[in-house]
Amino acid sequence: MTARAPLAAILLDLDGTLLDTAPDIAHALNAVRIACSLPPLDYAPIRAQVSNGSVAVLRLGFPDADETQFAALRTRFLQLYRAHLTRETRLFPGFEAVLARLDAHRIPWGVITNKPAWLTEPLLEQLGLLTRASCVLSGDSLPVCKPDPLPLVTAAQRIGVEPSRCLYLGDALRDAQAARAASMVALGARFGYIEAEEDVSSWPVDAWIDQPHELLEWVGLRSTAAAQPTGA
Repeated sequence: MTARAPLAAILLDLDGTLLDTAPDIAHALNAVRIACSLPPLDYAPIRAQVSNGSVAVLRLGFPDADETQFAALRTRFLQLYRAHLTRETRLFPGFEAVLARLDAHRIPWGVITNKPAWLTEPLLEQLGLLTRASCVLSGDSLPVCKPDPLPLVTAAQRIGVEPSRCLYLGDALRDAQAARAASMVALGARFGYIEAEEDVSSWPVDAWIDQPHELLEWVGLRSTAAAQPTGA
């Protein structure tokens, strides 16, 4: 890290990276289960599926639903989630301080997620983040989504920074694959929604971080809490 010139921008995955959205998603899933006379699921297995999207979360809750049943359940699940996007959802601890430092130093940061825009944009708006972000790309903003690198390359173009001078932080294999294909520095969020049994040793990341403040050194900023990033 010390031999590398500071990067110029930070790009972030949303669920399980920038925002801890799992509590509200779990609440919506269990509300649908209760309406179907099923007991609520434990939180931990739901949390582990959140970065895999609504289909994976709902399949966890309704593994035996046929295609027609599943479509109806997904519609209800997403309606309930949209109605309570920020009941418990918050930035991961430490991220507000990181974003404040980036804003103060005019270092652009953005969000690239596979979550659809009709959920992404009101979620960020309700948390006061939508206008602060230099770029927001959702799963339906372009014809393709992660692990395709196009959303990351497009984000770099929109903020006016070469991809090679950006880092992308995520908590899923697709995030690392997209970053690597886009010629960005690929960082993994160890604090994110990674299943305990998942083998991350082969993920194509340049480094793992345990706390958001570790991002700051990658863009040439330091804090008293910051620790030197280490290789994967």
